[in-house]
Amino acid sequence: MTQRNLATSLTVLGLAAGLTAGGAALAVEDATVIELTQVGCQFIESENGVDHMYMPKSEKDCVKINTDTGDARLAKANVIELKPGKYVFRVTNKNVPYELGFWLREHDYNWKNPVHKVSKISVSGGGLVLGKTQDYEVTLKPGEYVYSCPLNPTPNYKLVVKG
Repeated sequence: MTQRNLATSLTVLGLAAGLTAGGAALAVEDATVIELTQVGCQFIESENGVDHMYMPKSEKDCVKINTDTGDARLAKANVIELKPGKYVFRVTNKNVPYELGFWLREHDYNWKNPVHKVSKISVSGGGLVLGKTQDYEVTLKPGEYVYSCPLNPTPNYKLVVKG
């Protein structure tokens, strides 16, 4: 997969040169807010602002779509690059007719490994019904991460924290 520097998407995310008025990143109680919008089988901001207009009725629809298109989409996707610190990922279910979630974790996190549950970074949650926005707070240290939605199966988008 080709990794893109996030310079292009920093504008999309509103993070260019720190915080920008009217952008998608805001300072909130010593945290930076990163806004992400979920639509069918994808996060819009992660795919260069492109909404592929997938209209899944269930998780199975996204599994098929991502089997067919996921690798090609990830090859073009933005890799979010951040500095270590406290972040709030503000995730919105824009138009998916079933409950969604969000999961950000270290790239090698294995939920079946009990040691990882206490030694690695992972933040997740569900409850994102149609039209709902929810915040996920996390403190990130240098390293590689992935984020996705396991309920509206999306590709595992990359996030890199450089100190």
